[in-house]
Amino acid sequence: MMGPVYTDDFVTAAETFKAMHESPSLFVMPCAWDVFSATLFERAGFSCIGTTSGGVNWVRGRKDYVYSTPRAEMLEAYGEIARATHLPCSGDLENGYGTSPEDVADTIRASIEVGMVGGSIEDQGVVPNDEQYGNGELIEFDLAVERIRTARVAAQTAGFSYTLTARCEVYYTKCANPYAEAVKRLNAYREAGADCLFVPGLNDLDSLKHLVRDVDGPISFGMGATPEPLTCTMLEDVGIRRVSTGGGLTRASFGLLKTAVEDLVASGEFSYLDKALSETEVNRLLKQDDINRK
Repeated sequence: MMGPVYTDDFVTAAETFKAMHESPSLFVMPCAWDVFSATLFERAGFSCIGTTSGGVNWVRGRKDYVYSTPRAEMLEAYGEIARATHLPCSGDLENGYGTSPEDVADTIRASIEVGMVGGSIEDQGVVPNDEQYGNGELIEFDLAVERIRTARVAAQTAGFSYTLTARCEVYYTKCANPYAEAVKRLNAYREAGADCLFVPGLNDLDSLKHLVRDVDGPISFGMGATPEPLTCTMLEDVGIRRVSTGGGLTRASFGLLKTAVEDLVASGEFSYLDKALSETEVNRLLKQDDINRK
């Protein structure tokens, strides 16, 4: 049976996204959680978008990092995001929705089917409940490497240049020597076929500079809470290749909403409307031709 046939524009977008990781220049990948955010990012002029599993979880009333949304539901949301934009879209595929290499391969293939040109796989096992946050277990080293190797094989069935990101969760799990373990794992993941490498929670400039030196491959950085304010220029100077916003923009929008409703309760005034988009602006942002990327 023949696989899906992709449009020339889709294939070009995939090749462009992979090439961005091979360029010495830093690029920013904002992470969408719904169609509107994806559309807004495209209209703002970004060259690619990611997805945030955190954002998708939160707008469904679920906590993040406990794998509470099933793979099919998460990828359905990602597919809506991918179809809403002409930009290359990379999926936050969490831990592959299972421990076995076969689970990861199925997730990679499913991400391709919904329109992702890339995706990330993390090396944390299933966390049973939210009280385990930051106290989970890393998947055993050899199995974690095999998962990335199998993901690469699955990605090669796409028929286009799929960009595979390997995430190392040492700072979000129990690990005696997280930096050394991260370097060991990321280099092994690179050899296994990862195109991009990411260590969530490693967020100070000096450590990032050392990571770029010690790891043989493009490094992605997730912008969240940092010990000191960071800029794209600072990150590019130490050799970071990609900056993703993760769930940060989702949380920022939630912060604005929380402030608005608290002010309304406290004052009985509607000052939040001062910075609100008009209905005309919202409708204008969403007005676009139907897109069928495949």
